[in-house]
Amino acid sequence: MPLLIRLQNLLDATRAVDFLAPLALRLYLAPVFWMAGTNKLDGLLPSANTVAWFGNPEWGLGLPLPWLMAFLAAYAEALGAIALLLGLAVRWFAIPLMATMLVAAFAVHWKNGWQAIADPVACLFNCEAAEEAARRLDVAKNILQEHGNYSWLTEQGGFVISNNGIEFAATYFVMLLALFFIGAGRYLSIDYFIRRRMMPDAQ
Repeated sequence: MPLLIRLQNLLDATRAVDFLAPLALRLYLAPVFWMAGTNKLDGLLPSANTVAWFGNPEWGLGLPLPWLMAFLAAYAEALGAIALLLGLAVRWFAIPLMATMLVAAFAVHWKNGWQAIADPVACLFNCEAAEEAARRLDVAKNILQEHGNYSWLTEQGGFVISNNGIEFAATYFVMLLALFFIGAGRYLSIDYFIRRRMMPDAQ
């Protein structure tokens, strides 16, 4: 028992640097949402392609008020990225960012299953589509090996088929959910110093 207690004490001592966990989540997510948000904009306003994709019911999302929805999504992501980087109002920004991930997961990616990259070996659901993707990938590789410079084509990495499932959206949602509950973390966030200044008794 004394050994177990000492080991537990050592484990508990790592909590002195527990601020590194939310910092890592913030730094990982900030560029993801910055790219997602700014790619929806043409200058300061939503791009025509983004608005068309948000509004079109046949090949897009079919959302009402597509210009407004695109505007809100773009600025939630772009401003959210800045907030995550600075550690400012992180719990508040996590809410609209989680909402955008839910829309992305259910309106865009759900029909494609879980995987971002089709892989029948690690398939969770929609496995028939993953197996079909693997068969087509094999055919594509054979064509490239026969008619192309395959070693050059694969020099920077192997070919895959993008399944475009909910994997990334779900992962980002879980990361944001963690930040919603734990906040931006101590020391390396503006939220920490605002809270320390305004609510000293809560420290």
